[in-house]
Amino acid sequence: MAQVESTRAERYRPSRETRGSSVADILERVLDKGIVITGDIKIFLTDVELLTIQIRLIICSVERAEEIGLDWWKTNPAFSSAARERLSSAESAEPEKPREEEEAPVPGKV
Repeated sequence: MAQVESTRAERYRPSRETRGSSVADILERVLDKGIVITGDIKIFLTDVELLTIQIRLIICSVERAEEIGLDWWKTNPAFSSAARERLSSAESAEPEKPREEEEAPVPGKV
């Protein structure tokens, strides 16, 4: 049985199982399981905090988001027609507030 020496490139090449994953497979896995990315950026100048930026990013499917309790798109009028209808009906049900009288005249001023 003869041994065939592999080239350097072949030895370091990823296995076929790794290379077989397509972008669609990876995207499906990420949406199914979800991924969370967080980060904080703070800028100080002589021990005085000037700016803080907190980044929270969650990438997952709608079904997964609902499982973990995220459903802001259902109540946000910008994303849901049902929320827009609830908002407009709530606004129309409120009685109109009477207009406040203009500033009271100051004695001695015309």
